[in-house]
This record gives sequence, C-alpha cells and structure tokens, in this order.
Amino acid sequence: MKEKRYKQVQDFLKLQIQKGYYDVGDYLPSENELCSTFSITRTTVRKALDELTREGFIERHHGKGSIVRERRKSLGLLNVKGFSEAVGEDVSTIFLQGPHSDFWSPEIHFKISEKELSQPCIHFSRLRCVGEVPVMIEHNWMNGTCLKEFSDIDFVNGSFFKTLSQHYHIEIVGSEQELRAENAHKDSADLLKVPLGSPILHISVKFHTSNSNFNIYSELYCNTNNYPVGNSYYL
Repeated sequence: MKEKRYKQVQDFLKLQIQKGYYDVGDYLPSENELCSTFSITRTTVRKALDELTREGFIERHHGKGSIVRERRKSLGLLNVKGFSEAVGEDVSTIFLQGPHSDFWSPEIHFKISEKELSQPCIHFSRLRCVGEVPVMIEHNWMNGTCLKEFSDIDFVNGSFFKTLSQHYHIEIVGSEQELRAENAHKDSADLLKVPLGSPILHISVKFHTSNSNFNIYSELYCNTNNYPVGNSYYL
C-alpha cells in the first residue's frame, strides 16, 4: 500500500529534527514553503504538522509558524530540578562507568522480557551535580543490539536522549515510574555526600521508546534536600 503523502512529509521533517538540522526553538519552513517544496496542498501540510504536534516534536503558533520543542517536556517524566532550571549554575555530569557491555542487573526493578534477557546488555552510570552538590546517581541498562558502536559515540550536548534521537532515530514515547524512600547505603552516601543511613529518594523508571524492541531501565538515587523532584526527567 502506498504511503500517504502527509506521512512522507511528516517523516521527512521528523528526521530533519532528529538529525539536528532544526534545533529546539527553531521554526520549520512555513506552510507555503512546504507546499511548494513538496508540491502538496495546504491540507496535506497541516495534517503532517498536526501529527508532529501530536508526537511532541513541534508547537504550532497561529500567525507565526511551527517551532521545534524540547520533546522531553511533553512526556511527563521525572526530573530532579536543577539540571534544566539551574541557569547560570555549574551543572555537571560525571561518568562513574562509561557505556560498556554488561549483564542485566538484579537491581532493575521493572520486569525485563525474556527476549531482552536473551540480548546483550549495555550499561552506564553517571553522577549528576548542581554546583558542587551531588544530586543524583543514575544507573541505566538497555538492549545492546539496537545501539551499534554506542560505546564509541560522544553524547550529543551531553544528552543520552538526544544521542538516541540523532544517531539511532529512537524516541522516548513514555515511561513507567515507581518512587520509594530509602536509607542511603555506603556507596550512595559516599557519592551523594550525605551521612550513612540518610533518607534518599529511589526512583525506578522503565522508558518506552519508538523501537518496540528497545526499552531503557533506570535506577536513580536522589538527594532532594536542595533540589526537589519535578515532572520532566532529562537523561
């Protein structure tokens, strides 16, 4: 069956965004320009833009055009406030373990499918800091067969999500999340610079993506004394 014309335009513009030809805050070509470029009607253009809006890639502003949006903000994912909002502060990420082949860990809270367990696993761990304050320890596991040469790629602007989008055209489409209060054990207490046994927030996340064979499993340990949890998580 021949692919609908609006879907061809939608996929083309999505790929341009994923590859970074249009950055967050950039405007896409106008409806008139898209009509001329693709030799299509305004109705077809608007359908393509409506679908990109539904997927969270753009926002449409009447009389101004379609602007590329920060897609993570539309997903309702968890964030320790500070990474996206601490403007002017020294925000940093330290790799505790770079991306490498590993075993699926019993630390993962959400159930891993038998198919995933049969595939090689990639794991990496990072420490997120605001100023000199360690805020979050994150451990991530995922199916390695979907990420060729991943260990050799530098993260795009330090962002794992942007790297998935631009290099592999994989998008985060949702998540499952569970939160638990825990006492800091020695490793987490040392990394977060809190007393042993101090209360910390443990967040388990299963990220669903546009690739049905690829999920991301994250275990996060957060010191929320200075930076509370918000509703957008930037991996």
